[in-house]
Amino acid sequence: MDEAEPARVGVFVDGPNVFREEFDVDLDDIREAARAEGRPTLRRLYLDEGAPPELIRAAEARGFEVTVTSGDVDVKLAVDATEFVVDGALDALVVVSRDTDFKPTVEVANRYGLRTVALAPGAHGSSDALANAAHAALTLDTE
Repeated sequence: MDEAEPARVGVFVDGPNVFREEFDVDLDDIREAARAEGRPTLRRLYLDEGAPPELIRAAEARGFEVTVTSGDVDVKLAVDATEFVVDGALDALVVVSRDTDFKPTVEVANRYGLRTVALAPGAHGSSDALANAAHAALTLDTE
């Protein structure tokens, strides 16, 4: 990467884990957190089939690519994120979740030399294992 160019940031959002009643998560806050890491070249929100259409429309309006899966959202997100890491398409990986399942994905990104960020939906929504695996652990301001 050229020193003058900002880092290519991939943002992967675990929708069912983040958009819960106990968290007041704003997609714009996620975008801002990603911008602090560089230039977001990929913003993906993963949802299951039960996702409300309003959430899908709001995400698309804010520049997120929405992936709806009938299977396990965690598996799809982890595989996709790992593929982007291995392909060399990113310089930084931001995982928005409170789920320890993404620790192996963050570890792979670390081994490939990417900067990694674990972005939790709230103070009570963080995973210590995920946070400790990443270079940085941030919490969205949900107030």
